[in-house]
Amino acid sequence: MTIKPFAHQNVSIKHNQTSPLVFDCSDPGTGKTFVRIIGFANRRKKGGGCLLVLAPRSLLRSVWANDIRKFAPHLTVSVADAANREKAFAADADVYVTNVDAVKWLAAQKPVFFKRFSELVIDESTAYKHHTSQRSKAAAKIAKHFTHRCCMTGTPSGNTITDIWHQVQILDGGQRLGFSFYKFRDAVCTPTQVGRSAQAIRWNDKEGAEEAVFGLLSDIVIRHKFEECVDIPANHQYPVEYELTPRQMRAYLEMEETQLLTLALPSVTARLKGQAPVMTAVNAAAVATKLLQIASGAVYNGMGSYEIIDRARYELILDLVEQRKHSLVFFLWKHQRDELVAEADRRGISFAVLDGNTSDRDRDEIVQGYQAGVYRTIFAHPKSAAHGLTFTRGTATIWSSPTYDLEVFKQGSKRQHRMGQTSKTETIVVIAKNTIEQKVYDAMLVKDARMTNLLDLFGSLLPKAAPIVNRKKKVIETI
Repeated sequence: MTIKPFAHQNVSIKHNQTSPLVFDCSDPGTGKTFVRIIGFANRRKKGGGCLLVLAPRSLLRSVWANDIRKFAPHLTVSVADAANREKAFAADADVYVTNVDAVKWLAAQKPVFFKRFSELVIDESTAYKHHTSQRSKAAAKIAKHFTHRCCMTGTPSGNTITDIWHQVQILDGGQRLGFSFYKFRDAVCTPTQVGRSAQAIRWNDKEGAEEAVFGLLSDIVIRHKFEECVDIPANHQYPVEYELTPRQMRAYLEMEETQLLTLALPSVTARLKGQAPVMTAVNAAAVATKLLQIASGAVYNGMGSYEIIDRARYELILDLVEQRKHSLVFFLWKHQRDELVAEADRRGISFAVLDGNTSDRDRDEIVQGYQAGVYRTIFAHPKSAAHGLTFTRGTATIWSSPTYDLEVFKQGSKRQHRMGQTSKTETIVVIAKNTIEQKVYDAMLVKDARMTNLLDLFGSLLPKAAPIVNRKKKVIETI
């Protein structure tokens, strides 16, 4: 059976045919994987080399292997993980799919290893956004062996425009955004001193930086907004307030007072000595984490164990679950998983758990079971279920707590609001009233507005315009 592409996918396929380098920033749920498979299948048919796919572990079999068999059944696929890596790459196949950390093993291989390959696809390329990490350096090292390269992510710059630099570096080796991350950062960001240490600097995007980057990437970026290319019912996102019990509020306020005092003491001491105030981001993050834990209902002792202060939050979440036919519930903490499971058991609600302890085989079975209606709800950690998976049987995504991570939030919230969905969907974020959780949620919304602006710029590429970058001119001067 031949599967007919959507109109927007045909645009992507045509772009893929004309450009050996592709930065696909289309929204989650727009069918990026299908486009890559079809593009490769066409090149393979004409004598092209093999395809190497680097993807999050949770997507190796449940998305890539399954989709290749579905959309291009004539292609053979070999899935490599830590347990079978050498055997999987020794197999005769058209496509080799492995996890993002395998790139360090790949970088240690001799050049002859890559002779069979001509195409590299990196799914969720933000895994390589930190230019100093070992796996990012390894990814840049192996990229030179591939004539066709594609980075895929619906959230290319969740924190700052500089997140894009190394993703593009993997694609073009520095042609568009320069060969130095620090020169690029100096060009697109402004430093602000936030502490006495020379390293205590926050880099803020300059006004107009997004437009400049857009211009430099205009010939390789493809971008489709979900709402404009997929005809499905709308998604409604909103917070649900949860009020801390008196006991929980007392614990929260005591922790807030104690920890803020701990943060303030070094600054007070510095002022007495006539020095600048001192506050490290690490210490501030530790305080924020403790406050978020208490707001979510538990106190951790630093050894991994915890004490539950209040369970009312999880009663509220399961009330929301019971009011809906099928839902996907994200948890951030171990105690949240445990409390959700205990409350679901008490109410007799069918569920499954997706987290770091879930095997690949179990993950596939859980996804298929949910889609078949076996489970009323899925309790999932975003690192295990926020990318690639499809849960269109459900209509509600419930976040047990707000997250700072915009990429994780946007990706996770698209697991149900995607192609194949026939009902209106909702994204609910449970927020403890009058706590740091409200600030976390507000900060994420600000990030969302900024990144949406950049992606809208990318979206203006359709229909395609001619490249505007003079390759002979230094990129840093162009910016």
